[in-house]
Amino acid sequence: MSLNDVENPMDSAALDAALTAAVENVHRAGIPGLFAEVRDHDRVWRAAAGVADVTTGRPVTADLRHRVGSITKTFTAAAVLQQVERGRIGLDTPIGRYLPELVPGARGAAITVRMLINHTSGLAEYLPYAYPSLRALPVLAETGPQSLDDHRFTRFEPTDLIEMGVTAPAVGTPGGSPGVYSNTNYLLLGRLLHQVTGTTAERYITRNVIERAGLRDTVFPTGPHVDGPHSRLYEAWFGMIDPPRDYSVYDMSWVGPAASLISTVADLNRFYGMLLAGKIVGASSLAQMQRTVPMVSQEGRTIEYGLGLHPMEAPGQEVFWGHGGTVWGGGALAMIRADGKRRMAVAVNLQRWNRLDSSGSPRPHPVDDALAALYRVAMYG
Repeated sequence: MSLNDVENPMDSAALDAALTAAVENVHRAGIPGLFAEVRDHDRVWRAAAGVADVTTGRPVTADLRHRVGSITKTFTAAAVLQQVERGRIGLDTPIGRYLPELVPGARGAAITVRMLINHTSGLAEYLPYAYPSLRALPVLAETGPQSLDDHRFTRFEPTDLIEMGVTAPAVGTPGGSPGVYSNTNYLLLGRLLHQVTGTTAERYITRNVIERAGLRDTVFPTGPHVDGPHSRLYEAWFGMIDPPRDYSVYDMSWVGPAASLISTVADLNRFYGMLLAGKIVGASSLAQMQRTVPMVSQEGRTIEYGLGLHPMEAPGQEVFWGHGGTVWGGGALAMIRADGKRRMAVAVNLQRWNRLDSSGSPRPHPVDDALAALYRVAMYG
């Protein structure tokens, strides 16, 4: 469906052509398949390019379900803020008051719920400890993909993963700046939701965030498969898996309420629209979500990060809010303009496409520039 503006059809046609070309360029740059949706007021544009299965040639379509990775964090943060609004959780209350067995002693007394949500807790990422071949992270050249295969069907207990992160050497002091991105924080938030609601985080988020937003194709997985039409997910791990391997069948207990959601680009755009309209959390909670601090991302870049949201803007342009996410083989980005009127969601079925240079740093790749161009036209075109 193209953007259809009866008041200015020439502008609409130009944007439609630019978006379609940008999606095709990402595919030509090396992504097997991708799909996107852009909304501008009541106008909708959707497109897809490439294949969902490199073996059969099955094409991608814009309505496919997809593993959206850490976009899940916005859902989890919103659920926690709902409980803050009800007085069951204090944003600046130490996590040790709720979960002393998981974060004991002085650290439990120093790390607040807010610090977990905005990644300033200082708690380490558990992933290199759960996946031994990634133990050398963030030194990419010394990692390997073997653990990805070893744990395809492993059912992790969240408390075991949390213990790995809590007992690992700290990556900062509680409340320190900049914070360091860590999935340990969001597994703890999942346990916190369980503690105060009496039900699993996944069930609470489903009933009070996903269903409240009216999302029809957004679910937490109950097994290793993606139910419904979906793409295969191809992981290259910086050229160490060649050709890239399909990880679309995978047990997602390794990330749970931090990054396991399945959704569609249409649902993501609807969710962020409902969130910024104040229909998931109240205005004061949304203001807290948009209160940012410096944080070092998993890619090693320092960005501004709020409570499950981060801003994205080009010089001289309006601010967008949202989140990105990756899993083994899949990636997604969803952003919404601060006024809620313009939204974009993009999903790709290849990850870690950059090869490494002699220093172990990812080399520039045409996909990077093509995706950046797509994001620019989707947000500001």
